[in-house]
Amino acid sequence: MAFLVLDIEMTGPEPGWNEIIQLGAELFDDNWNPLGTYLTNVYPENEESFSSRSEKIHGLSLEDLEDAPMIYDVIPEFEDWLKKHNGGKPNLSNIVICGQSVINDINFLRYAYKQEKMRWPFSNKLIDLHTVSYLFFQILEKNGKSVPRSLSLGSVASYFGFEREGDQHNALEDAQLTALCFKAFFKLTDRLKFND
Repeated sequence: MAFLVLDIEMTGPEPGWNEIIQLGAELFDDNWNPLGTYLTNVYPENEESFSSRSEKIHGLSLEDLEDAPMIYDVIPEFEDWLKKHNGGKPNLSNIVICGQSVINDINFLRYAYKQEKMRWPFSNKLIDLHTVSYLFFQILEKNGKSVPRSLSLGSVASYFGFEREGDQHNALEDAQLTALCFKAFFKLTDRLKFND
């Protein structure tokens, strides 16, 4: 089993109207050893969906994306990268997709696969940092530990002493930050003890 920590920047919040404009990922083996990173910008087919609100978040303009490939070129390239870094395995169903509120990223990626009439190669297994954070922070708080009120990536990362380099989101940086948080939570499990 491999873990793919995925982050996607979009033109807005609605799959089908809004589109992927940046895809970042880090792949890990089953012991969370890094296998490689991936980052690409994507030019949106629906330019009208590009919102100024989302641009404030990721800092990417249509001009920045001018030379970026279209999603129909990105998907095969991304799959090739995964196969190469996953030990050459042609089947991607052993990969668990992970991320912060990752179902949103998965929905956008699945929609892109569907639009391009490509087969979804991944399993339905996922690990969501938002859910993991909620559970762990409940346990820690009940054991007298101070925990953040927000479950945003910035708050969870800050709890462990990590932070973004800048104010704007970058898909690869956010994927790597998410991975650091997952690793920190998994280290916490080694220290957790329960009384009967």
